[in-house]
Amino acid sequence: MKFFVTCARGTEGALRRELVVQRIHAPRGAAGGVSFEGTLEDGIKVCLWSRVAMRVLLEVGRFPASDGRTLYAGTRAADLSRFLDSKTTLAVTATTHESPELHHSGFAALKVKDAVVDALRDRLGHRPNVDVKNPDVCLVLHLRGSDARLFVDLAGEPLHRRGYRVAMGEAPLKESLAAAVLALGGVRAEQPFVDPMTGTGTLAIEHALASRNIAPGLRRAFGFERWADKGHLPVFARLKQAAQEARLPKAPCSILARDVSTTAIQSARRNARAAGVAEDILFEVADVATPVSRNPAGTICINPPYGERLPGPAPEPPLDQLYATIAHTLDLMRGWSAVILCGNPLLARILQRKHEISHRLWNGPLEARLLVYRL
Repeated sequence: MKFFVTCARGTEGALRRELVVQRIHAPRGAAGGVSFEGTLEDGIKVCLWSRVAMRVLLEVGRFPASDGRTLYAGTRAADLSRFLDSKTTLAVTATTHESPELHHSGFAALKVKDAVVDALRDRLGHRPNVDVKNPDVCLVLHLRGSDARLFVDLAGEPLHRRGYRVAMGEAPLKESLAAAVLALGGVRAEQPFVDPMTGTGTLAIEHALASRNIAPGLRRAFGFERWADKGHLPVFARLKQAAQEARLPKAPCSILARDVSTTAIQSARRNARAAGVAEDILFEVADVATPVSRNPAGTICINPPYGERLPGPAPEPPLDQLYATIAHTLDLMRGWSAVILCGNPLLARILQRKHEISHRLWNGPLEARLLVYRL
């Protein structure tokens, strides 16, 4: 079986290393993800354990498609009996690149849907229904030029949706990107961890989950649980039971999450409870300038705002003043490491420090730099 695991741009290396740790054979990095060949059990394991991945796609067909007719024919020839029957629902998404006739993704998705439902109607006498909001099976078409690849999405909902974000805030960091920041920044579980601008707590929660070896997919459902063929579910039950047994009882070192907003801290606490790590994180309402710790070493991890001002109803200090405050806080933490998701070059200039790591990645459509400093 051929798989392609997607991730945020710039995090492919972290994902590949993660798959190696999961004993996935020969994962190969590519733009926007990592590919590998393996068993369905391997794909399920990635869904359960990957912190960085967005989707796990199983290739179910590859064929030339230069127009709507050939796209329909190639899709219809794909064997989807394992995934779909007359009672399952489906949805199709498509991306197209450099295709002169199939340049409209909506039209390409429609042709795939027509081919799938026509083939099932001929085989079973009934056609499955389309459900774009909550389908049993998600089909994904990638078309580049005349090369069409059809996939089934094992996860269903994107993997960054761990199931613990019960309280939202302003511009929350995706869970998978937060996990990538921690991995690429070399954050260590056995040292104190501080996030002084925690927002809804994503960085602290992801660090707590990783520190306790809690599989990020342990509290959510997956698309493969709703396939027509349920033969793989005992495998999933075994993997899930092993993940339950692998959890550590508590985080090995202190985790502190602070924010100047009382509302944000309340939301972060709710999310931590939903993730099962509330007892591992100390939440405090405090400004970023508040002294953090007397520990000789640890990691301070920050995702500061990128824009001109912080969100909120009351006037906030200009961004250069905020960045200067962050710089002063770092000056007081000699011996620590700082891991910063920097979306504004002004911050790096104000810090006036030589970084150990400067890694380019994307927070959605926004280019950012992951900066790591030894203080």
